[in-house]
Amino acid sequence: MTNLVVHGGQPLRGRIMPSANKNAVLPVLCATLLTSQPIRLLGVPEITDVKKILDIFRALGSEVLADFASGIVELHHRDTRFDPKVHRLPEEMRSSIMLVPPLLARFGAARIEDNVKGCTLGMREIDPHVEVLQHFGARIERTDGSLLILADGPLRPTRHWLDYASVTTTENFVLCAATATGTSRLTNAACEPHVQELCRFMAMLGVSIEGLGTSQLVVAGAERFGGGEFTFSEDYHEITTFLALGAITGGEISVKNSIPEQFPLIDRTFGKFGIEVIHRDGWSCAVQDGPLRVRKPFTPNILTKVEAAPWPYFPVDLLPIFISLGVKAEGSAMFWNKVYDGAMGWSVELSKFGAHVFLADPHRLVTFGGLPLSPAVVESPYIIRVAIALLMVAASIDGRSVIKNAAPIRRAHPRFVENLRSVGAQVEWHEES
Repeated sequence: MTNLVVHGGQPLRGRIMPSANKNAVLPVLCATLLTSQPIRLLGVPEITDVKKILDIFRALGSEVLADFASGIVELHHRDTRFDPKVHRLPEEMRSSIMLVPPLLARFGAARIEDNVKGCTLGMREIDPHVEVLQHFGARIERTDGSLLILADGPLRPTRHWLDYASVTTTENFVLCAATATGTSRLTNAACEPHVQELCRFMAMLGVSIEGLGTSQLVVAGAERFGGGEFTFSEDYHEITTFLALGAITGGEISVKNSIPEQFPLIDRTFGKFGIEVIHRDGWSCAVQDGPLRVRKPFTPNILTKVEAAPWPYFPVDLLPIFISLGVKAEGSAMFWNKVYDGAMGWSVELSKFGAHVFLADPHRLVTFGGLPLSPAVVESPYIIRVAIALLMVAASIDGRSVIKNAAPIRRAHPRFVENLRSVGAQVEWHEES
């Protein structure tokens, strides 16, 4: 078990250069398999999921040069080979399902393992992906422990309306449509910043996409795919995380941010806890005047709410970060996860710090903040930002705390501990046998 040991109570101050969003980097890496032309990616983070996909490429015969010190990855898939009887996609990585469209386009076959999974955030079914593939004309055959996906020729264009604005299903639709012979349309598409980033990369390859940032995408299939150089933006999740870490510890962290246009709703949500976010000269910082306090709504007899749902709602992945602020801030707030069932069960760990929280149902939680907290040993589920949320509370409390099973952080945030130390945190990894 990989744990984080935290000696909290110090205000964190300094500057942070955030990494790229893994949820943009991973689909872009999958999309590179569409082209046999050289690709150069800038700003690639050194995280476990990236390394796994690069290992897949090497196993398939692709040329891979990765320099994580500079963040540069160079790929050339000209000699890539795939055999569904031999090659397997990693079950533990949800994003590997986005390798299916390029494998279909180049080799006419791919395979999905039955238990492809990511963080433990409720059911992550593969049926929407299978439905998309079938709409484009792919054939599905069930084998022992996996699904075999087959295409007898180019995929055919289609129109599809998603049951739910799923990010990975939208990305898989775009990847399929890029190889189809004609124009495809998707309604109820996800429009998160990382989906938009994938679409910008696809445009660099030569794919025409209309509706970027909206719930309707129109994709014209490309006859051939080019190459080129692509630079990733900073991860709004990581920017928000370090802003919140500065605020919860009574300090002030400035974070490089070239995408402030993605932050108006996040900024207003910080404001609900007495925190002002300032964007200036490509940097963002969060400041507060005195202790954190929940801002009371003008409507009487209701709680201040943070409602998380698919973009452009408040991002559901950031909800645990703000629950930690709610625990620390004086006053009560309600947090509403409109996406995942049972994703709040980790809140019992907060009570080990002495926090008062009430789980109203599988989707809603109330914090009664501003109460005295003490260091504790807590255990995170396999959810990246829950591990970080528990660390945030620990960092705000005088004394030694342990966050057990904190390894998921490494799936999204390279140099996370090093960055924390650079702003004054006393934190270290500890391997427990």
